[in-house]
Amino acid sequence: MNVRNRFTEQWLPAIESAFIETVQMVSLSLLFAVIIGIPLGILLVLTRPAQLFENKWIYQILNLVINIVRSIPFVILLFFILPFTKLIAGTTIGVKGVIVPLVIYTAPYIARLMESALLEVDSGIIEAYKAMGIKRRHIIWHVLLREARPSIILGLTIATVSLIGATAMAGLVGAGGLGDLAYRYGYLRYEVGVMYATVAILIVIVQTIQSIGNRLAARIKKD
Repeated sequence: MNVRNRFTEQWLPAIESAFIETVQMVSLSLLFAVIIGIPLGILLVLTRPAQLFENKWIYQILNLVINIVRSIPFVILLFFILPFTKLIAGTTIGVKGVIVPLVIYTAPYIARLMESALLEVDSGIIEAYKAMGIKRRHIIWHVLLREARPSIILGLTIATVSLIGATAMAGLVGAGGLGDLAYRYGYLRYEVGVMYATVAILIVIVQTIQSIGNRLAARIKKD
């Protein structure tokens, strides 16, 4: 069997399966991380000093917790929360077993990116709406979030790219996906072709997501 036929018959199905697993890990983890991270980011901004819902205790606690979680490298976090992952997901291996650590890793990152995006909004605009007697919830939704949309899109794009990198690292502990394939066959078994293929696929995925995010943010900014 020549190299081309071997790659087509033996490795192509494995690469397709690993690609699907990576898509599953990224999409599910990103969904839950966004659900958790965006509200956390909004709360971080709103409870800061001189903001709409200033509360130093809530802000300091959130700020501390997010900083602690973000300071832990993903691989260490993966092992550190194994009992919690087992409790929530019922397993610590495969796609299902890595969703919990991926969400815990990504949600604080999204919260920080969300905080940065919202803080870019001109405070003078918010003050003007407050002076007009507009309710705070309307200011949050129609002013703060609306003005920050391009930065939010770019932030979520960055978070998605970072999440893809984390799924590749998760493959080192049997989570499946392209990282697992590259490690088991490309590294341990010296199948260089598999390694090159997985790297190329990851590059294409990252470039596609980054391009879509950039274009979407630019389009919203023009509106």
